[in-house]
Amino acid sequence: MDILTVSHLTKVYGEGEAATRALDDVSFSVAEGEFVAIVGSSGSGKSTLLHLIGGVDKPTSGSVLMNGVDVYSSTDEQLAVFRRREVGLVYQFYNLVPVLNVVENMTLPVALDGREVNVQRLSVLLSKLGLRGREGHLPSQLSGGQQQRVAIGRALMNAPSVVLADEPTGNLDTKNSCEIMQLLRDSNREMGQTMIVITHDEEIALTADRMIAIEDGRIVRDERIRR
Repeated sequence: MDILTVSHLTKVYGEGEAATRALDDVSFSVAEGEFVAIVGSSGSGKSTLLHLIGGVDKPTSGSVLMNGVDVYSSTDEQLAVFRRREVGLVYQFYNLVPVLNVVENMTLPVALDGREVNVQRLSVLLSKLGLRGREGHLPSQLSGGQQQRVAIGRALMNAPSVVLADEPTGNLDTKNSCEIMQLLRDSNREMGQTMIVITHDEEIALTADRMIAIEDGRIVRDERIRR
């Protein structure tokens, strides 16, 4: 069953001669529980695609369906709820709140949604992410790898339909990069979490089930790596 359907998605910045087509008529679907890597060089359009899927930006044309619901037919208020509940975003530079500790950063989406924290889920995530004993630490007291683990925990805390990771290892050394990719893979396998990871590194992409390559805003390759 497809959890995500992207149809004829186009994004143009600017107008007239200054217009830049960042994404050009992109279509694909993702099955529930699938692990997809989207690869491409800097400026290829892959991050633009991720932001459009996640409701962070709006397309010039085309549609994104998540669980059969058209994301961009929603009001701004509905879109905000969609981003909190249906999508877990992991950024390259973590985007943690510096004055909040590990637990507060991880549970921020739940707090913003006005819901109670699932204590059992929080406990499981702290253990799986290797953050036991650091619950009260601020981001400045953590290594880069630990901060990225907190960012992953925050993305998973609301049990979203899809986790979108934008260059999640781009700011890490080789050892931490491997550990972060393994954590994402474990979440995909053990929790059935649908994962879409943006990366410029094809070696990292080979850990996924499927690889989609983008160049100049268009899909140039879509291949299954494993079943």
